Amino acid sequence: MERRLTAALHAAGRRLTRQRRLVMEVLEEAEEHLDAETIHDRARARDPRISLATVYRTLALLKEIGLVEEHRLGEGHAHFEAVQEVPHYHFTCLGCGRVIEFDAPQIAQVVRALSEREHLRITDVHLFLTGYCAQCQQDHSKEEQRL
Repeated sequence: MERRLTAALHAAGRRLTRQRRLVMEVLEEAEEHLDAETIHDRARARDPRISLATVYRTLALLKEIGLVEEHRLGEGHAHFEAVQEVPHYHFTCLGCGRVIEFDAPQIAQVVRALSEREHLRITDVHLFLTGYCAQCQQDHSKEEQRL
């Protein structure tokens, strides 16, 4: 992680700081998508001097150099995650807010075919699905039966 982070920052004319390393570590260790405040809380547990403003600036920089992705997962604020080696996509349940990550090699095939057919240079692909998970569908059905 640190080698990739250092190389990306150097290519952007920036240096690796303690705060940048810390924010990236928090993101890479997370098993879920984190909002800026949660990243700040986790980073402060290791370094009480890091400010929320520093976290926001660092996230913007890491996003700009391609190491972090920002997602809007059906909430009023953004969530962040470290860029993954393998592309993946998100389903957000409108009932409970649960986020399910999934991969879909078929998407890459469609993108490649579109790129070749239309002579496009596609630089990024976003696919966000929303709906209701199995549990929320079941809960909704039970609710309707009671009425």
